[in-house]
Amino acid sequence: MVKETAYYDTLGVKPNATPDEIKKAYRKLALKYHPDKNPKEGEKFKLISQAYEVLSDPKKRDLYDQGGEQAIKEGGMGGGNFSSPMDIFDMFFGGGGRMNREKRGKNVVHQLAVSLNDLYNGTSRKLALQKNVICSKCEGYGGKKGAVEKCTTCKGRGVQVRVQQIGPGMVQQIQSMCSDCHGEGERINQKDRCKQCSGKKVVREKKILEVHINKGMKDGQKIMFSGEGDQEPGLEPGDVVIVLDQKEHDVYQRQQNDLIMKMNITLVEALCGFKKPIETMDGRILQVTSFPGEVIKYGHFKCIRNEGMPLQRDPFEKGLLIIQFEVAFPDNHWLPVEKLPLLEALLPPREEEMITDDTEVVELVEFSEQEQNRKHRGEAYQEDERPGGGVQCQTS
Repeated sequence: MVKETAYYDTLGVKPNATPDEIKKAYRKLALKYHPDKNPKEGEKFKLISQAYEVLSDPKKRDLYDQGGEQAIKEGGMGGGNFSSPMDIFDMFFGGGGRMNREKRGKNVVHQLAVSLNDLYNGTSRKLALQKNVICSKCEGYGGKKGAVEKCTTCKGRGVQVRVQQIGPGMVQQIQSMCSDCHGEGERINQKDRCKQCSGKKVVREKKILEVHINKGMKDGQKIMFSGEGDQEPGLEPGDVVIVLDQKEHDVYQRQQNDLIMKMNITLVEALCGFKKPIETMDGRILQVTSFPGEVIKYGHFKCIRNEGMPLQRDPFEKGLLIIQFEVAFPDNHWLPVEKLPLLEALLPPREEEMITDDTEVVELVEFSEQEQNRKHRGEAYQEDERPGGGVQCQTS
């Protein structure tokens, strides 16, 4: 006496049905409710596959008969996470598993190098691609209709499976591409092969894609061309995915929707004001002004509103143009020593430092990396000259 009959009811068989009756019931229902035939019956197809997975396995069926679906979950024989319904279908009907049941080809990904100007102004590019298309002469059959035969060696799977013993009571299953059909699962006599595609079912074709780069697009952003991937009989073509790869700009750096640039000014410009032109990436000239009395410090940032990158959602709105200032100081002895007091009188007063009689007077010299490296090398030689070449332990 079985505890539950839900799985039996799903397949339309009695609880005492034989394995052959269960197989026949599943075959009939799986073909009827397969998503390719009935796209709206996906849930029904899933229930049919779950029922067959349990009832086709003697151990799972016995556990189900005694304790129902809960016993299957608690017994660690699935736990409710059944295999893919498509995998069960393919295994039953001799398919090659998940790889052979893919209904969609792979996407083709290409990187497209673009400049920051391209992303600022927007542009169009023509991209030439080589892709597989279904042979028009044989309509993707590879030869005359009826000349294509299922490979008897692999039974159409495209792979061969052999079992190898690796130890007492231990075997290993090895899967390899079928050597007779070269993984195609089909064979065509040489005389019947299509002359245009040589039996390959597809031919190479040049395709020109026009890629529209909108204002404000970003580095790494993807542009999709649906269904423009390689064609293959029985599969829906994948997409062509264009990934934008931004090259570095000589002047501007992008940070989200803002643009950052560095501007070099002299000390007199930093202290007394300046007017400087800068060219935008759409060819306009902006005048940047610092007014007299406004001190620009080294590394100081200022910004101009609405002169950054265009926003993709609204190209008429832009981010910030951020300017970082670098102040160039004059060279040594640019002013005669006797005139320095005149300059000092114009500058803010010094801060007086407390100097005592114990203070040691040292000399500032120009720093150079060569001098620093020479000093480090000298210290290293002194370490090597010590007895034992390292730290010595004192013993009594």
